[in-house]
Amino acid sequence: MSPFVRPATLADAPAVTDLLNEIDRIEIGRPETDLHTVEADFKRPGSDLSRDSWLAFDGERLVAYALVWDKSQGERIDADHYVLPDQQHAGRVLLAALEARALEMAQANGARRAVLHLYLNATPTIDQALLRTRDWTVVRRYHVLEKTLQPAEGLRPEPPAGVGVRPCSGEGDREAVYALHQAAFVGHFDFRPRTYRQWLSDIDAEGLDWSLVWIAGTGTLGDAGFLVAQDDREAMGWIRSIGVLREARAQGLGGLLLRHAFAAFAARGRDTVGLGVDTANATGAPKLYERHGMTVHFAVDTWELVAT
Repeated sequence: MSPFVRPATLADAPAVTDLLNEIDRIEIGRPETDLHTVEADFKRPGSDLSRDSWLAFDGERLVAYALVWDKSQGERIDADHYVLPDQQHAGRVLLAALEARALEMAQANGARRAVLHLYLNATPTIDQALLRTRDWTVVRRYHVLEKTLQPAEGLRPEPPAGVGVRPCSGEGDREAVYALHQAAFVGHFDFRPRTYRQWLSDIDAEGLDWSLVWIAGTGTLGDAGFLVAQDDREAMGWIRSIGVLREARAQGLGGLLLRHAFAAFAARGRDTVGLGVDTANATGAPKLYERHGMTVHFAVDTWELVAT
C-alpha cells in the first residue's frame, strides 16, 4: 500500500521534530533534534516547502520526511531524508521525489546535471542497499565529537604573548569573521563561496548569540582565526565552525579558540560541548580536537548522487 504523501508546512515542524528524535533514539541512543532547528530548515531563504519538502504517512503516523535546498545556484543540491526502519517503501517514494526535484532545481540554474548530497548517520534507518541500487555512493565521512566539561574549565585561558582573542562585537567584526571563514575553508571538501549576506543567512545571524563568536590574531598577522558557537541545542553546546588561516596554523590559535568556547559553555553550566569534523581534513583538525579531550559521538556519511 502506497503511503499518503504531501508537502510540509511550518505547522508540521513539531511532528517532524518528533520523527527525527525517534530516529535519533534508534541511531545514536538519545534525542538530539530541537524544534527551532527544524523550523530554521523550513525557513531557508529561497526554499519553497510546497515543492521542496515531502511528508509520508502510514495512516495518521508520520513515517518519513525529506527536504531539498539549493545553496550553490549551480549543480550542487543538498538534501535531508529520514525514514523509520519499518517504512522503507515510504522512504523509497520520498527518495525518488527528492532526486527528481533536485534535477529540476539544478537545471533551473542552467546546469546539465544535479550533484546531490545527502547526510546520513553511518548506520542509518534507511536501507543502504536501496541507496546503492539508485547509484548513491559515500564520498565523505564526518565525525560528531563531544567533550564532557568540568566546572573548572569555566575560567578563560590566558593567551600567550603576541596572541589575542576578542569577542565579535559590531558589524566590522562580523565582516572580519566572514572573511576569515571564506579564506580558511578554501580547498575544504564541498566548500562553496558565499556572499556576506548569504553567510549571515547560513548561520542564522539574527538568532545567533554573538557573544559566542571570537576572533584570534597575532601581532604580525592580525586577525587569523575565528570560532562560531551556539547555545541553542538542548543536548549540548555546539561549535558550529572554527578556522585558522593557512599561514597562521600550528601556532596554537585553534586550541586557544577551543578553550575559550569550552570556558564559555562551562561558565553557562553546560556539561557537554560538541562539533563536527571531516575525518579526511588535512589541516590537523581531528588531532587538535583529540588533544583537547573530544571523542567520537557518532559518524555521518555524505552520500552523493549525480542525476542527469
